[in-house]
Amino acid sequence: MKVIRFQSFLLCLSIGAYAAAPLGLPEVSVPKDNPQTKEKIQLGNILFHDTRFSADGQVSCATCHAQEKAFTDHLEVSKGFTDKKGTRVGTRNAPTVINAAYYTSQFWDGRVASLEEQSKFPPINPVEGGLHSWNQLVDMLKKDSFYQKEFKKVFNVSAKNITIEHFAKAIASFERTVISGNSKFDRYMYGHEENAMNEEEKRGLEVFLGQGRCVSCHTISQTHALFTDNKFHNIGVGFKALNGKSFEVASEFSHMLAQDKKKGKSLTAADDLVLKHKRFSELGRYAITKEGDDMGAFKSSSLRNIEKTAPYMHDGSMQTLLEVVQWYNFGGRFGMDAPVTPFLDGGIRPLNLSDRQVNDLVAFLKALTSPEFSNVKD
Repeated sequence: MKVIRFQSFLLCLSIGAYAAAPLGLPEVSVPKDNPQTKEKIQLGNILFHDTRFSADGQVSCATCHAQEKAFTDHLEVSKGFTDKKGTRVGTRNAPTVINAAYYTSQFWDGRVASLEEQSKFPPINPVEGGLHSWNQLVDMLKKDSFYQKEFKKVFNVSAKNITIEHFAKAIASFERTVISGNSKFDRYMYGHEENAMNEEEKRGLEVFLGQGRCVSCHTISQTHALFTDNKFHNIGVGFKALNGKSFEVASEFSHMLAQDKKKGKSLTAADDLVLKHKRFSELGRYAITKEGDDMGAFKSSSLRNIEKTAPYMHDGSMQTLLEVVQWYNFGGRFGMDAPVTPFLDGGIRPLNLSDRQVNDLVAFLKALTSPEFSNVKD
């Protein structure tokens, strides 16, 4: 194997894997069957950055979740591998990996429950990594002398016994170290530093907690702030792609899903379809649950480091925080005269914020940036 050196990025680690969570965040929950070790995290870091686990040898996890871009790619929707037909382009914005360890489900539609499960799918997605199967990925690991030694050291398995589960566990262990708090808000709220936030940011916090009702979905507690309720909501974004035919599109999706499962794609069928087809992507959580209340609903993202992770929303359709706040201020639309989206969550209604309140709220959102990401170009 050609020696590749990757920059270590262990936000909450210095030497070991057990440092306390940063100010404003709780301890990270770690599965019993995948305990954190320094060696496993380092292996996960290498796997996260290895571009060979893609059809063109150019795409890694870090392609869409780059450290220097606050673990995003700053694109509206992410690009995958390139073949003779050109670069594959998906339908969804790459959410940051920062603090993904606190989500109770992964992907915008929550179709898997853990970081371990999530890390398996991008390499074999026909838009992202483009590999034919997990076996293709595992064969690469088994034949590589470097990985043979590393998987033996970390998991005590011989080359022939390396599995996709080992790959997933290593990457998930690395991702559980990418956590970030200690923002100006945290120092003000939990560190009791009165001057950590300026007056505009403090007024913005009042709007966030009060008239803006942001805290309903982007939660804050007395001891920590995840800034997400880990639930799914239809806020009206992207619904035009369904062209007023939500259930017709849903029926088409179900039919194609069934056909793919007959072809043996039961594990990856939904993942494939939502990234290939814009109309299916906009079904949101419904594509997973088939529940009418989930039509067009997407996961509430954490707001931490939000200033540095533009563009916004599941489809990357909003470029600035001001656009986002204005969308909510008008009740899930741009302007009071714009039509209201069907299936809109009951909590999405006009906020009647003044221009000053809107600007204050934007200032507060920018106060959620952690120091280690302050220099990221947004």
